[in-house]
Amino acid sequence: MKKPESYWKEKLSRERYHVLREKGTEMPGTGELLYNKKKGVYVCGACRNPLFSSKHKFESVTGWPSFYEGVKEGSIKLQKDFSFGMSRTEVLCAKCGSHLGHVFTEKATKACPTGKRYCINSLALDFRERKGG
Repeated sequence: MKKPESYWKEKLSRERYHVLREKGTEMPGTGELLYNKKKGVYVCGACRNPLFSSKHKFESVTGWPSFYEGVKEGSIKLQKDFSFGMSRTEVLCAKCGSHLGHVFTEKATKACPTGKRYCINSLALDFRERKGG
């Protein structure tokens, strides 16, 4: 989904544009989806591509919504990120290329069975609640 930056600047709020298109980060603990416990799907805040399921969300105590896997194969894309003198793995929307956050490898636990912590900005996501439970 190739769109010029002018399209995204017009479509997204200033805050969302900063996170999604300029690779910004929201302040920890401030995102409205951080404590969301409803059942449903988290979609890209830019193009509405389904990204993460509420089934895979867990409390990571990092200050950002955290997931242990994507909603389906090919929904997210990973790439190396060497910004700020660090070596990290950036998480992008596979459909529009928007920045979502970063993924970190840690010890697998009951809460995070894959050992992959996808730390995602709330501003990068919208939530679609699943009706009926």
